[in-house]
Amino acid sequence: MTIPGVSHSAMNRIEVITSVERRRRWSRAEKERWVGALEEPGAVAAEIARAAGVDRSLLYRWRQQLAASREAPCFVPVAIADAAPERVAELSPSSAITIEFSGGVRLKVEGAPDVGTLTRVIDALSRAERRR
Repeated sequence: MTIPGVSHSAMNRIEVITSVERRRRWSRAEKERWVGALEEPGAVAAEIARAAGVDRSLLYRWRQQLAASREAPCFVPVAIADAAPERVAELSPSSAITIEFSGGVRLKVEGAPDVGTLTRVIDALSRAERRR
């Protein structure tokens, strides 16, 4: 067959599409498995995508979707009240607590601190935080 304007040598291959390709539906479990593989140490996204039969960008989109669907962490309001000295004295010398303020400031308290000192330090850090 001759098509006007097309040389015979340009027609090396003809593709006949007989049906509509359907999109693959991935279950949440499958998406979580592939996204979990992305988070493994030394994981290579291109290799994981090739094994899953998808494009890398789809793996990243799944990761975003799954992260958005998880319950987001939130901060619980805390009120600083007068501490009973006997409660603080219950801490052993080897115990430690860490208090993290919203500006990224961390206060690590080791052992059994003096209640008055600890109260003043927390109060000072809280005031500094409000000034920002």
